[in-house]
Amino acid sequence: MSDEPIEHLDVVAVGAHPDDVEIGCGGTLASLARQGYRVGIIDLTDGEPTPGSPGPHVRWREAQAAAQCLGVDVRICLELTNRRLFDTQEARLALARELRRYRPRLVLALAGKTPLASPDHWQTGQIVDAALYLSGKTGYDASLDASHPPHTVEALLYYTLIFGAAGHPDLGTDIYVDVSETLDAKVAAVRCYATQFPPAKQYVFDRIQSMAIERGISAGVGAAERLVSPRPLVTTNLIETIMA
Repeated sequence: MSDEPIEHLDVVAVGAHPDDVEIGCGGTLASLARQGYRVGIIDLTDGEPTPGSPGPHVRWREAQAAAQCLGVDVRICLELTNRRLFDTQEARLALARELRRYRPRLVLALAGKTPLASPDHWQTGQIVDAALYLSGKTGYDASLDASHPPHTVEALLYYTLIFGAAGHPDLGTDIYVDVSETLDAKVAAVRCYATQFPPAKQYVFDRIQSMAIERGISAGVGAAERLVSPRPLVTTNLIETIMA
C-alpha cells in the first residue's frame, strides 16, 4: 500500500469541469462545511480550452477561489481530457484511487444529460457510478489495490445542471436542501469564474438565484437545491424525519 497519508473527508462532490459543482450543489457544500463536515471537490478535467480563458492556470486559480468561498477543505483535478471525457477503465480507476484516498461517507455526483451542452457531463455520472463500485472491491486492478485500502462509500446522491423546473431526469427520490443561508456563498463561488461568465453572461447569476428561490418556495424555505437519491429514503422515526 501507499505510504501517503490518508486525509479523510465526509463528503466529496465530483464534476466534469471546474464550476459544475458550484452551479449544481455549491450551496449544499457550503452548508455542510459550515456544519463542520470536511468537504472535497474532484474535477475530472481542467475544463480547458474554453473561449475567453487564457489557459488552465487561470481556470485553476478561479477554482481555488471558488472552493474558498464555499469553505471546501480539498480540491483536486484528475486532469482527464476536457471535451474527450469518456467512461473508460482508466477514468474509473483514477477516480476510485481518490475515493480510497479520501474515504468519503457521501459522494455527490453530476448526473443527467445536458443537451446542446458538454457531453462530458453525462460521462461523469457513468464514471462516478463505476468508480464507487471499484473503490470498495479488490482484484480488479493491481495498481488500484496498491494505492490505498478498499473503501465503500455509504451514500450517493446526484445533482444536475439543468436550469428550469421542467426536464429534470427521473433519477430517483428528490431531496431538497435548504440553502437559504448559503445561497450568497454559492453565487460568489460561481462569480469566481470570470473567464466563464463575462459581462455577456451575467444573466446566469439571476438564473441560479431564481432557481434556488423557486425550489425553496416549493419546499417552504427561502432557497433550496435539488439532490436525488438513487435509492428510496428509509426512516425508523417518521416524525423526526418529516419534522426536521
